[in-house]
Amino acid sequence: MDRRCFLRTGGLGLLGLGVLAEAGCRSQQTAHVVQPGESTTVGSHAAGAETYRPLVDQTVSELLARHSHGIQPAGFTQGTAPGGPMRICFIGVENRSAEEIGDFKEQLYEQIDGRIVQSQVYQPVSRRFVEAALRESRLRPDELFIPQNMRIFTARLEQMGQPFDFLLYATLTSGTTRSNKDYERNYLLTLEMINVRTGQPEKVFCEIDKKYDASARAKLRDLGR
Repeated sequence: MDRRCFLRTGGLGLLGLGVLAEAGCRSQQTAHVVQPGESTTVGSHAAGAETYRPLVDQTVSELLARHSHGIQPAGFTQGTAPGGPMRICFIGVENRSAEEIGDFKEQLYEQIDGRIVQSQVYQPVSRRFVEAALRESRLRPDELFIPQNMRIFTARLEQMGQPFDFLLYATLTSGTTRSNKDYERNYLLTLEMINVRTGQPEKVFCEIDKKYDASARAKLRDLGR
């Protein structure tokens, strides 16, 4: 056999073995759909659905319960008759926790907004109108508490046929307690509804404690060696 041909053939054989070895060492990812009633995955390093979902459920349920019988907060001055839907403008979700929440921020907004829409207790302004009004006014959500900015923002939405009487903010915060490498984190979700005419706030909140056991993870690693 020609020596050059042999080397070329041998090289291709080694390359093929390398590809097969790499494919054999590469782990295969699998997945399955979580069925109703089945427990969700618990995040080992940060909060996930197991934390955020009950936070949203409890805070929104408490807020709706306060007004489900048509009881309006003190200082309520809107033009509709008492007991009618409260017109609210949900501004968004602010993350002030110690963790990056990634795509959960959008999901938290949609979960809160969806529950509010379905309740029929409030008459919410569509998010698309809210974002358009902020964009045209060149305002950030935290700038709406300046009276002049609030008047500009309110006027924009009124021009769109979307008047409102209350601003709704959602804020996620956290507090961390450490014990050596282990730590416990308290997650707090607050819904704050503000009467735009009187400035009077109303708050509901829910909190969940979650423990992160670094010592247990280290023991599992040692057992696997």
